Amino acid sequence: MSDGKGTFGLSENIASLCCYAGVFVTGIIFLVSEKENKTIRFHALQSTIWFGALCVVSIVLGWLPFIGHIISGLLGFVGVISWIFLMFNSYNGGKFRIPVIGDVVEDTVNKK
Repeated sequence: MSDGKGTFGLSENIASLCCYAGVFVTGIIFLVSEKENKTIRFHALQSTIWFGALCVVSIVLGWLPFIGHIISGLLGFVGVISWIFLMFNSYNGGKFRIPVIGDVVEDTVNKK
């Protein structure tokens, strides 16, 4: 979109922040609703994949006694730190790519 607005009429930086605000849930909402703005779609898809993967891995590791709980706790810490960083970065117009995931997301968003 040429005016920097998203589907919900939010400015691009606010919509990008919102993609991360509710972790993968808002990522999915913005991914489904945003059809044109590639920046917002990038943040929505990256949020969905990153936080969805962290959630699944954390749940699986939670089934392992002791070491699984420790690693799951560390993943929770990584999740909170990345959540804050990604919201701050996207609000300020940044487009931080999470290693591996960010490249796949960029390719996927630019195919359309």
